[in-house]
Amino acid sequence: MSTSCQSTLIALATTAVALIAGCVGPRYVKPEVGTPSAFKESSPAAYVGADAGAWQPALPQDAALKGKWWEVFGEPELDALEEQLNIDNQNIAQFFQNFMAARELVNIARASYFPTLTTTPSASRSHSSGAFGSGTVVSSGTTSSGSAGTNLNVFSMPFGVSWQPDLFGRIRNTVREYRYAAQVSAADLENERLTEQASLAEFYFQLRGQDALQDIYYKTIEALKKSLELTRALVETGIDSPEAVAQAEVTLANTEATAVGVATNRAIYEHAIAMLIGKPAAEFSMPVKVLTTPVPTVPVDIPSKLLQRRPDIAAAERIMAEANALIGVETAAYFPTLNLTASGGWQASAISNLFTAPARFWSLGASASETLFDGGLRRATLRQYTAQFNADIAAYRQTVLTAFEQVEDYIASVRILSQQIERQKTAVAAAQRFLDLATSRYQTGIDPYLNVITAETTLLSDQLTEVTLRVNEMTAAVQLVQALGGGWDTSQLPSADEVTTRKVADRLAKP
Repeated sequence: MSTSCQSTLIALATTAVALIAGCVGPRYVKPEVGTPSAFKESSPAAYVGADAGAWQPALPQDAALKGKWWEVFGEPELDALEEQLNIDNQNIAQFFQNFMAARELVNIARASYFPTLTTTPSASRSHSSGAFGSGTVVSSGTTSSGSAGTNLNVFSMPFGVSWQPDLFGRIRNTVREYRYAAQVSAADLENERLTEQASLAEFYFQLRGQDALQDIYYKTIEALKKSLELTRALVETGIDSPEAVAQAEVTLANTEATAVGVATNRAIYEHAIAMLIGKPAAEFSMPVKVLTTPVPTVPVDIPSKLLQRRPDIAAAERIMAEANALIGVETAAYFPTLNLTASGGWQASAISNLFTAPARFWSLGASASETLFDGGLRRATLRQYTAQFNADIAAYRQTVLTAFEQVEDYIASVRILSQQIERQKTAVAAAQRFLDLATSRYQTGIDPYLNVITAETTLLSDQLTEVTLRVNEMTAAVQLVQALGGGWDTSQLPSADEVTTRKVADRLAKP
């Protein structure tokens, strides 16, 4: 057969194999999900009757969320903590190493594209039995002629090659499966990073809220001490009775006891922040600072953009692609496999003759295998993977629905909390007037001290409620940013072809 004919046959065989391989396994198509045109809670109708100045989301074109989304709160101390978290948080470090392990699975699967080369060099020396006389001597599997009772040296340098061509896409789909799995791991890493960042911001504002509560208690305790002094003075002048002094002492003691509990809560949040930034609690402390941060106007885009903003949605979508590739792997099990083997090398009785032409040996071989009957194993396995793919579709759609729900929830929470705060400010102002009036009437002997205690308790309760609402408003704003995906989008997810590159690893390690 001529060289041109051989080349033509090889080309035709290669084309046929490519066509067959391309037909194995279903083509992945991203499923459609229904998305509303706008978030209900961000529409103007949701703000009808709201207080003037109540929180409203910013238009996307006014202020889009960036990578360092926490900067929207305007807290330099929080900014510094978030930067440290990105470097030293151990949960993020764990997810990064999970990604590094997942990308190596791609390299492991890709190694099957190539042949395997082995060698087992050996050297042996043997002495044949002298009871046989002269003739053929067999030693260590090597036949030679010589006298019995002689020594025999055998030097061998063999090589073996084996290769299984990917005729029906089994290896190709396996590589795809692990590439998609690495993308899932990368999206999980970004989701964990966002979760840790949001937790830090929440703990930060919770801690500042505790500082604000502590400040209120401090001022209230000082006021109660002055009221106690006034009560004692009025008792000495005969205007009031010792019963009023006892009431003032009880009120002061109860308030001081409650204030101690605030310090406990503050310590817990401080310890939680230390853990998030990778420090022992004993080596970290934060100075006292009253919560004064106003809630930012978080930009809320159209719902369809949310599908590109949330890393958990990206992970759910890549899980579907991974499951689809696994179907292709199992489909290839219906087709035969071809194994090509070759071996050769040198073998001689003297090392000086080892690499000479007469010492060469070789062999070539090919074998094919096909399962003729497996009791329905392949069919059942393929159905299992197909069902898992369909389950992943449902999980993806549920993840999207959950994302829509969370955004609606937190938009409503921030908006309604801002309205509550406006009304609570009015209540605090009224409670302060009530206390001033009750104190004045008590000083002139018109009303008993019990009215002052009632007014003081009312003012303290209203002030604490206002701080609690403000903390809830700030944490709801953080949760809204988290629900919107922070400053991430799918353009930052490494493609299937680049998940194993050093550039991607460096970018994910230091965002």
